[in-house]
Amino acid sequence: MGYGGDVTEVLYGGDYNPEQWPEHIWEEDMRLFKNANINIVTLNVFSWASLQPSENEYDFSKLDRIMQLVKENGLKVCMATSTGAHPAWMAKRHPDILRTDAYGIKRKFGGRHNSCPNSPTYRKYAPMLARELSKRYKNYDNIVGWHISNEFGGECYCENCERAFRKWLKEKYKNIETVNKCYNTAFWGHTFYDFDEIVLPNYLSEHFGNEQTMFQGISLDYRRFMSDSMLECFKLEYDSIKMEIPDARITTNFMWFYKGLDYKKWAKDMDFVSWDCYPFPEDKISTVALCHDLMRGLKNQNSFVLMEQTPSVTNWQPVNKIKKPGEMRLLSYLAMAHGADAIQFFQLRRSIGACEKFHGAVIDHAGRDDTRVYREVKSLGNELTKLSDILDATTPSEAAIVFDWDNWWSVEYSSGPSIYLKYLDSVKDYYSALYKKNIPIDIIGVNDDLSRYKLVIAPLLYMIKDDLDERLRRYVSGGGTFITTYFSGLVNDCDLVTGAYPGKLKDILGIWVEEQDALVENEKNSFIFNGKRYPAGIICDIMHTEGAKALSCYESDFYKDTPVITENIFGRGRAYYVGSRSDEEFYSDFLSYVCSEIGVEPVIHTQNGVEATLRVNDKGKFLFLINHSSENRDVVMPFDAFDLLNEVDVKEGATVLLVDKDVKVYRF
Repeated sequence: MGYGGDVTEVLYGGDYNPEQWPEHIWEEDMRLFKNANINIVTLNVFSWASLQPSENEYDFSKLDRIMQLVKENGLKVCMATSTGAHPAWMAKRHPDILRTDAYGIKRKFGGRHNSCPNSPTYRKYAPMLARELSKRYKNYDNIVGWHISNEFGGECYCENCERAFRKWLKEKYKNIETVNKCYNTAFWGHTFYDFDEIVLPNYLSEHFGNEQTMFQGISLDYRRFMSDSMLECFKLEYDSIKMEIPDARITTNFMWFYKGLDYKKWAKDMDFVSWDCYPFPEDKISTVALCHDLMRGLKNQNSFVLMEQTPSVTNWQPVNKIKKPGEMRLLSYLAMAHGADAIQFFQLRRSIGACEKFHGAVIDHAGRDDTRVYREVKSLGNELTKLSDILDATTPSEAAIVFDWDNWWSVEYSSGPSIYLKYLDSVKDYYSALYKKNIPIDIIGVNDDLSRYKLVIAPLLYMIKDDLDERLRRYVSGGGTFITTYFSGLVNDCDLVTGAYPGKLKDILGIWVEEQDALVENEKNSFIFNGKRYPAGIICDIMHTEGAKALSCYESDFYKDTPVITENIFGRGRAYYVGSRSDEEFYSDFLSYVCSEIGVEPVIHTQNGVEATLRVNDKGKFLFLINHSSENRDVVMPFDAFDLLNEVDVKEGATVLLVDKDVKVYRF
């Protein structure tokens, strides 16, 4: 669930920074919020400097006035802890709080995310502030959630981090001999004799170029360590709040597919998932939907909170296009269709200075209620009042895609076979094909339950961790269908090769990969599948069948007529291996073939460009129809339903018109 608790309406609002404005403007903001059906504000995101002017002094007077005002005006609050940017005095008196970059340069005060996660100063004062805030405001019944820091991220390579990394390694590996074995330090004479000899992997030691490293094992572990370090900081604040408010609902805002933090691991320690959605103009709508489904799946197909999106324009992209009429509404409903139980913006009133002064807001610098953006926000707010029954609805899915941060990190740290080998691109290949067919997809982790799915896809499953191979063996032999790809099954969780490719997956897949041919940019091989020719690029696995059936073979080069796609019957199930990267048409056709074989069906069939998504709870089934095309589209209703936005009944067989960027929501 999202905010949970006593929340019985779709929460609609966003980041509000009244401390940046004269107090006489606050009352007008309250009027504008009510007029737009805004019912929640996120407060106090970057106020550490004003809340704590010195070591042992706190000043909550302005926040007290803000809290009283929003309470009097019936607004709910998501209370932030302000720890995303430390005060200037803290950096001056305690320089250990400042980060050191990968080149060994220590930062000065400024910007944000400039706190070292292993700084004793940061770990002392951040949870203290969270505790003081929770003590002061614990009796405010309009606080529905707590928001720790803001968009955790970045890295640090200071001496504190180096000492903490050595401790982390000692706790993980117990002795230096195990470290040497896992890192294969016999290579290039890297043998360690003591933990104190281990140095951080950065541009002073192992790193070179763009995310390239000479020792994948230690670089991979530093990714894990830095993610864990920041998670520990989150948990320090989390525990401080829970000491005062045991039933508090606590989150922090995630960002897209953020590579630096293992969100799957983080989600276990959060009461609900929230995230900030800022697509680039060139992003496909399927990519945005994929991000929502990732967030929905982090706590096992639960709902989430859309903590931030812009109502109009970003300010930090290379080209900051506005959201055209209808686009903000469509993207908001896309989030709801994929699991959002709250729709929130950054920001509610536009800042007058610094780097976000031209970032979009509900209330522009003009302060008027007759702008296009404000009118669209108000219109959506009116509609959302009709959708409270959707809260906590889940998404029934028979297909899942495995996403794993360790695999992402290790694939792209790998020295070879190709710089064009990108983990997220491979995930998008399969997700987009299913998404366009209106087939619901869960994004799951390597340790999640596989048994509830007819189809599990694990693109670029380079690393096989823990007992994953055994669980895949049980899944497929029990009747499941599994798809994996080139560059899979090669290494263990230390990034050490486990033998002939694809390692522990060989019996499940019924193949042996002898070589991997990396193709230069724009170079293609080809293959024929079900009578159609498709390109093969980036990687061409040269493989032999050992029980599997070849469904398609390469058409050229010395490995002509060797398999590129195989199917292996394993127990009561089947496993497919796709040995090269192809194009959009192939993934569409291949997954149509697989899904028809195993009976995975779309929500409903629609014309191209119309998305159909389903959410279900004890109040009914909710069908979202979203027209992403630039043309009008018709949908024939397959059942009787009630149109929630227009409040009319729609009969089975009726033709529903969706104009450009239109959205319909039905209960049946």
